[in-house]
Amino acid sequence: MSIEHPHVTPVPLPSESAIANVYASVNLADAYSIELPADASTHPELLARFIFAHQAPWISSLMAVRDAAVAGFGLKTAKHLASLEAQSGTGRLSIFRVYSTSPTEVVFGEDDKHLDFRISVLCSGGPSPGAQRHLTMSTVVHCNNRLGRLYLFLIAPFHRLVVQSSLRSAARSGWPSATKG
Repeated sequence: MSIEHPHVTPVPLPSESAIANVYASVNLADAYSIELPADASTHPELLARFIFAHQAPWISSLMAVRDAAVAGFGLKTAKHLASLEAQSGTGRLSIFRVYSTSPTEVVFGEDDKHLDFRISVLCSGGPSPGAQRHLTMSTVVHCNNRLGRLYLFLIAPFHRLVVQSSLRSAARSGWPSATKG
């Protein structure tokens, strides 16, 4: 089911999320929620893969700029992360390592010398008729040094735009149905 003007809402980091307390100190924590149609899947990994597969083209361009800028600092690039996925063939979601899965949540992310981060795709809401169901995409970041703090300062505004755009784009594309996941 496609939604023409999906509404993405900033929300507090869900306390039930596995990433809520993953780091002793956090330099960024945000969460965005979108309502899922009644017929949409609530399989979190399927939905996360769908989100990455339906991102706006400008996000790839932005990642290319990011990669060109950070390569000289010895940070992981999307190309490097994609090669890890190709080598392992499992345990990755898009270019990111999968840390945990459950019936309601998938947690993925990366650790690098400048910062570590985790992203959660959490499905909530009941199967009862009329119950609202939501997908919440949350991010937590722990900076390891000054380079990480500078990097985060520079990319945080883009991060927020990318997450919100990705959720809207997936909703406009039409979430996978419950029969697929």
